[in-house]
This record gives sequence, structure tokens and C-alpha cells, in this order.
Amino acid sequence: MIVVTDRGADLSPQQLAGLDIHFTPLTITLDGRSYISSVDIQPEEFYALLAATESMPTTSLPSPGEFIALYRELAQRDPEILSIHISSGLSGTYNTAVEAAKMVPEAHITLLDTFTLSGAEGWQVEAAARAVKAGWSVDQIRALVTQVKDATEIIYTLPDLKYLIHGGRISHIKGLLASILNIKPVIGVSKQDGKYFQRGQARSFNRALAKLVSVVAEDHAPGTPLRVQIMHTNNVGDAERLREMMEQQFPCEWLPLSSVAPVLGAHTGAGLVGIAYAAQAAFPKLP
Repeated sequence: MIVVTDRGADLSPQQLAGLDIHFTPLTITLDGRSYISSVDIQPEEFYALLAATESMPTTSLPSPGEFIALYRELAQRDPEILSIHISSGLSGTYNTAVEAAKMVPEAHITLLDTFTLSGAEGWQVEAAARAVKAGWSVDQIRALVTQVKDATEIIYTLPDLKYLIHGGRISHIKGLLASILNIKPVIGVSKQDGKYFQRGQARSFNRALAKLVSVVAEDHAPGTPLRVQIMHTNNVGDAERLREMMEQQFPCEWLPLSSVAPVLGAHTGAGLVGIAYAAQAAFPKLP
């Protein structure tokens, strides 16, 4: 079995080590040039370009043809393919994969919608790839990924809303009003429809960082052992501050700090800090 995902999944080099994961491309266009996220351009390069321009980036999905070509190529090696993708509530990638899979009858393609993105998507992909490496069956892997999905939450805050407004990820009027009032939202991803929803807000970015910890504490009583990963868009300093704040309230099993993929950062801009977390008691043991 072979695992396919997309560049909306954030996985650190340590998590990827030893795993066979194939990525479909997600493309960013900025100032007339197009880049394949995390292939042609790495996070640090992208945020430097973003800081140097007034232009707004746009992103595009993998085409059905790109999925078909990848599936056909992989099917020559192994017809069993597990394709795990960014939330269908935030991207058309999953639906494109579904349509492409119908065009590759020589493969048996199992499709999973993570209903999330970034580090939380990465957790599902990593779990699946580790289970494949361990020789688990498709049904066992689906059950494992479902357990990871059910146990995991992801939230983030960001200093500037203009990229979310431009990308249509939050309503124009609501976003402009929040910008004028200098409100920093705390945004989560719904397990019901895989779309963004607001879990809190604060009047400054410093308070928004503290609010992230408060939201985690709404889901899990302080003192609960957690599995945690912090993601950021060119903001290591505040990511480290968030780690310190989390450690004051929770015993944490830390995954490596992760830079958010450029194709996701195109919708948020630099400065974002986010956190994926799950109660250790609810998180399944990975092979």
C-alpha cells in the first residue's frame, strides 16, 4: 500500500523520516510567478517574498490530470493506494482526488478526508504511513486514522486578517470590522463540516496567544497529559512563547516545531501561531 497526501499537510523532517509518502502539488502564484509549495519554494523564502511585495498571493489545487498521473505511476508499483487530503471544507483537493480515482481503474484507491489541515492533517498522514510500514490492513489503518482525527484539535491565531479576507476564508465585512477594531480571532476547524469557525478572540496578539492556551483548557482540564505540536508562519519567537505558556498548564509530549507550508501561509500571511493537540489518553498508540 502507498500513501498519497497533499502539501496542505505539515510534517517535520523528523516525522517524515523513514516513511514513504507521496505528495500531490499545491501551487502558489505571487507577482506573476508560480511555485509548487514546499518544492519550488520553502517557507522561509516564501515569507520573505511576501514581506517584500504589496501583491496578494493566490493558490491553486492539483489538477485531475496531476492526480491521475501520480495514481497511475504508483499503481505500477502497488495497486493499493491510500489518499489522505486537506479538509474538503477548506479546499477542493479531496473532491478532485475522488474524481481522479474513478479514472484509474487499475488501482484500488481508498480516499480519506481529514476534515483538517496543517499539523493536524500531518498527524493523520503520519499515522497512516507508519501503519502501512508496519503492514496493517486498510481497515485497520482507516480505524487508526479515525481515532487520530477524533482525538485531535487544531487552533490558530494571526496578527493580520487581510490574507484570510482576500482568500475568502472569512467574510469580507466581518474581517474588515475585526481589522478596524484590532481584534485577533482564535480559529478552529469544525469536525462536522471541516470549515473554520471562531473559538475566541482577543484585543491584542499577545492576548490571543494566551487565549489559545485558554481554548485548549476548555477542551482538556489543566494537568491533562497532551500530545502537542506548534506550527507557525515565520514566527519562531511567539511559537516558543506559546510552548512556555502551554507547559505552565499541561504536561506535554512535544512534536517538533513545524513551519506552515507556503500554500497555507498564502491564506494567512506571516506571524501566525497555531497548535495541534490531543489528550494522550485518547490518542491511539502508533505503530
